Amino acid sequence: MCGVCGEIRFDATSPDISAVDAMTCEMTRRGPDGSGVFAKGSVALGHRRLKIIDLTERGGQPMVDPELALALVFNGCIYNHRELRGELEAKGYRFFSHADSEVILKAFHAWGPDCVDHLIGMFAFAVVDTDSGTVTLARDRLGIKPLYIAETPGRLRFASSVQALLRAGDVDTSIDRVALHHYFSFHAVVPAPHTIYNGIRKLPPATVRTITPDGRSTERRYWEPSFEPHPDRADWDERRWQHEILESLRTSVRRRMVADVPVGVLLSGGVDSSLVVALLAEQGQHDLATFSIGFDSAGGESGDEYAYSDLIADTFATDHNKIHIGTDRLLPAVPDTVAAMGEPMVSHDCVAFYLLSEEVSKSIKVVQSGQGADEILGGYSWYPPLRDTPRSDTTKAYANAFFDRGHRAVLDILDERYHVDADYDPSWEFALAHQSAPGARTAVDAALRLDTTVMLVDDPVKRVDTMTMAWGLEARVPFLDHEFVELAATCPPDLKLAHGGKGVLKQASRSLLPAAVIDRTKGYFPVPGIRHLDGGLLDLVTDTLRSSSAVDRGLYRPAALDRLFADPNGIRTTLDGNELWQVALLEMWLQSMEAITAR
Repeated sequence: MCGVCGEIRFDATSPDISAVDAMTCEMTRRGPDGSGVFAKGSVALGHRRLKIIDLTERGGQPMVDPELALALVFNGCIYNHRELRGELEAKGYRFFSHADSEVILKAFHAWGPDCVDHLIGMFAFAVVDTDSGTVTLARDRLGIKPLYIAETPGRLRFASSVQALLRAGDVDTSIDRVALHHYFSFHAVVPAPHTIYNGIRKLPPATVRTITPDGRSTERRYWEPSFEPHPDRADWDERRWQHEILESLRTSVRRRMVADVPVGVLLSGGVDSSLVVALLAEQGQHDLATFSIGFDSAGGESGDEYAYSDLIADTFATDHNKIHIGTDRLLPAVPDTVAAMGEPMVSHDCVAFYLLSEEVSKSIKVVQSGQGADEILGGYSWYPPLRDTPRSDTTKAYANAFFDRGHRAVLDILDERYHVDADYDPSWEFALAHQSAPGARTAVDAALRLDTTVMLVDDPVKRVDTMTMAWGLEARVPFLDHEFVELAATCPPDLKLAHGGKGVLKQASRSLLPAAVIDRTKGYFPVPGIRHLDGGLLDLVTDTLRSSSAVDRGLYRPAALDRLFADPNGIRTTLDGNELWQVALLEMWLQSMEAITAR
């Protein structure tokens, strides 16, 4: 797990090494264990390293193989690197390290850009053909690892974070109005390639981009799961599905133990993370380090779920660590959490993940997390209403249940300078195009496909990666193993929606988990001190939105802000988010990014 960056020139000038070095330094927290810069011809690469596999300097990056005329920077982990190494050695390749990064280098030489089809893991990488100057960028199937791009005439820069690109300078930071609309309508999800800034794009998941020395490039999407019945599984009954889902998850959890350092688990006490612990215990992991977080209660809401995480820790005899965060730590953490966000993320549990990661990183470098199960297996409240929805009405029903607000309501919040065309609703059109495409048989399948390949990528997955990497902590997500996702995508929707959601997983878990955990009411990461705006937090929100920077930017209609300030906790989004927090968070993030460019 690391941070990568680079610059490619197309104007016959040398890359700006000082800019690459600045990007590299900006990502120190993603990779606190080492750094390096490599330059040849029109390309320069930078890297920050978090040592997880092959802890020696032989595994350092940028990794250069003069014999193959290739150079690499890579962020992530290839879980099948040992198997691939054996396959490549059989082809005659010689290795100088035990790093998974070198496996990518050899695999690229053997199979070219198609090497991504052989990789099981999470990754964002750049490979340079040092003879021709051609650069290949790639991102993993589920977009677990980020890769941002800033292009200007004659130059392309890429990095693992928006902050790194801003630190290098010369970025168009005008607001992308389509992305802004997505933020306020599509539940703060901004699908690739957009970001809030016009000058920064992101490589979509499951995409390979090849860039030639003259600046031309091509993109290829190399993976897309089918959400239709698979003919080979037509005769599977409910018990067979339970068995196969659990077996696939077993494989996924086992794969994610590959490391040269200990691997722990973020244990919330829900079914998903509890099942990860159970499967690791089943596979012989003793004294597994588990971590749970809790907060002070506020506004009548409990701030922890220790009862369930304690039950799992006792059941499987883990080395359990309960981390309690007092309300006095929440407010000071908000600005730092926002500054760590690669993109504005409105979910209140960002602060929880940030503080949890800070504490966990003091004792361990790698954790597994239960993130993604709800999107993959139908665990959210907006799926059941789609069960009887005609396929042609999918987007209408989905938007009613999931979108924060409709098109007109978005325009009512934003100043006219930031409006898209009044007759064009980009969030609706995006969802409609995605959900109307072939490859999903029912409305539930179409919704799950959108959430698996888009919403999951640009909300929960991005949230976990950003907050953990802010403290040099690697988070692995077994529910996002692409083979598990492919299997789950073909599972009949009724089996997923049963038992209040994730039914097939819950029933499969009964031989492993206590019934109290399986049958509990669905919980969320509780951070009540952030969900309710009062005291110092409300002061922070007010100061942000009344600041000279916010006034000069003029994102919002004054009447809209007056309405929100008049009832700071009463005006909620479709999914019960705080509207005032949503508008303040975006402004807070923009000001934090401006501080980077002002250095």
